[in-house]
Amino acid sequence: MTNESTYKEMSEESYLMESPLGTLALKANDDGLMEVLFSKETPDSGNVPKLLENPVEQLRAYFSGQRKHFDLALNPQGTDFQKRVWKRLEEIPYGHTASYLDIARQLGDEKATRAVGAANGKNPIAVVVPCHRVVGSDRSLTGYAGGIQNKKWLLELEHGGVQSSLF
Repeated sequence: MTNESTYKEMSEESYLMESPLGTLALKANDDGLMEVLFSKETPDSGNVPKLLENPVEQLRAYFSGQRKHFDLALNPQGTDFQKRVWKRLEEIPYGHTASYLDIARQLGDEKATRAVGAANGKNPIAVVVPCHRVVGSDRSLTGYAGGIQNKKWLLELEHGGVQSSLF
């Protein structure tokens, strides 16, 4: 009797979505959404791939002010520490902010502020994992991979409703 292991090939799909912030590059596999990144590429004009239909629908609802929480399987790729930080980001409520120091304290080490900032900057699932809600200890807007203008737009959306396009 032979012991054969079964190998299931995991499907992976990508899509370039048009948003009020410009193009967003989405990637997912069977385990969940892996990436929502800002892109300079032209948005796709074809059908949304099956694995990305729900994320695209939820993002569109969020941008139109109709959704405050995402209900998606997430599969970010990163170190254990980065994943712990990203999990904390998901706990920042819609319309609220937290500082890097707040998150470091929640993780049990207030000296980890810079490491939290570095992990925040490597968040591969922008908007859905709300790294835009992290601000400086003095509540100032600090760096954002999508640009400070986009961070400001997202925070204003969450504080007052639908925003007009930046472009």
